Amino acid sequence: MNWVDFKNINEDLLKTKGFFHISFWVMFYFFMVLIDNSNYPTWFVLIDKLVDISFYIMIVYINILYLFPTFLQKGNLLFYLFSLIILVLLVTPIQTLCIIILYQDNSAFVNDLLDNRTIIFLRCLLIGLISTGYKVTSDWFGLQNEKRELESQNLQSELRFLKSQINPHFFFNTLNNLYALTLKKSDLAPEIVLRLSEMMRYMLYESNEKEVALEKEIKYVMNYIELEKLRQKDKFRIDFEIKGQANGKKIAPLMFIPFLENSFKHGLDTQIDKGYVNIFMHIDTHSVALNIENSKPHIPKIKSKNKKSGGIGLENVKRRLKLLYPSKHNLRISDKEDAYQILLNIDLK
Repeated sequence: MNWVDFKNINEDLLKTKGFFHISFWVMFYFFMVLIDNSNYPTWFVLIDKLVDISFYIMIVYINILYLFPTFLQKGNLLFYLFSLIILVLLVTPIQTLCIIILYQDNSAFVNDLLDNRTIIFLRCLLIGLISTGYKVTSDWFGLQNEKRELESQNLQSELRFLKSQINPHFFFNTLNNLYALTLKKSDLAPEIVLRLSEMMRYMLYESNEKEVALEKEIKYVMNYIELEKLRQKDKFRIDFEIKGQANGKKIAPLMFIPFLENSFKHGLDTQIDKGYVNIFMHIDTHSVALNIENSKPHIPKIKSKNKKSGGIGLENVKRRLKLLYPSKHNLRISDKEDAYQILLNIDLK
């Protein structure tokens, strides 16, 4: 066996409950020996405490392996206490008898033992109650860990589901735009394909991470805006301004795109004479703020009742914000008569 195998075996052993229990009883045994203040010889104390701890072990494991799950765990507190007392009453005389047999030649020790039978009973009862406290506490912590793990698994599953909805929703709109340009045989189509490929690369290889570099998310946003500028040509005004440094900061991926997509979808409407989308991003030391304002038609269009895809992106990103940045984000949506505004602030600490 090489050193690596030996090390792995030792690590596995340290992680087992059996090793923990054995270590505890060994340390408890030596602790009992050290605090003994009798005048008996050391070898005598060692044997005496070994007998004591053997019965303590018996009480503890009968308690936590049988009495606890049979009675207390099912809510039968009185039956549990009665059973524990009966167990201690049975163990105490047996323990006393074993010590008497071992030390029958030491009459002083035997007499001292018989005079302190009540103390032996109380010690055994206390050990049983302490083991109950340990079992209740360990089960509670175990339950909390399982609950946290389950919540974490549910959270990750929901986030994966929401993200899977965001990606097709965005690409559905973008590919529609590209299809329209190819029908017109526009010279802009190749550049759109190039930028779209960069965005797809980001989605495939970066967006699966819990957090991404803020500068990469901004690059993704800029590609999206450039795609819209290419598609719209000069029909509408599209402004993007960024202030602050993104270096060293991280953010959950794809947080901004649903808001941008919504603003371009409704802000650059053919019913608007002078449509616009104004985007301003401010990066602070520990936060990032996004301000998007877009024009909107004065008379709202009649939407088809069968159209179910509208609003998916916005609802998903709202849900993701609640899951990923609880109490660490502020989202305000202002729906005016001729403009729509999004104010989003995320604490990145």
